[in-house]
Amino acid sequence: MADLFDAAHMSTFLWTLLYTLLGVVIFSAAFWFSTRITPFSVRKEIEEDQNIALAIILGSVILGLAIIIGSAISG
Repeated sequence: MADLFDAAHMSTFLWTLLYTLLGVVIFSAAFWFSTRITPFSVRKEIEEDQNIALAIILGSVILGLAIIIGSAISG
């Protein structure tokens, strides 16, 4: 049980936590920027107007950002 909390495991855990937080921050900033550059309200289009095409495109953007950020962080 003592081997679970040695310096190597704690270092790995802290680096993983740091990269996770970095990925979330970068993803949030990119998502915020992408919703700000649109000339219309993304929330209104998806929720009120039921624009399924926009929801699919936004989901694709989210997946694309996640794959790029994940690849960049993992090396």
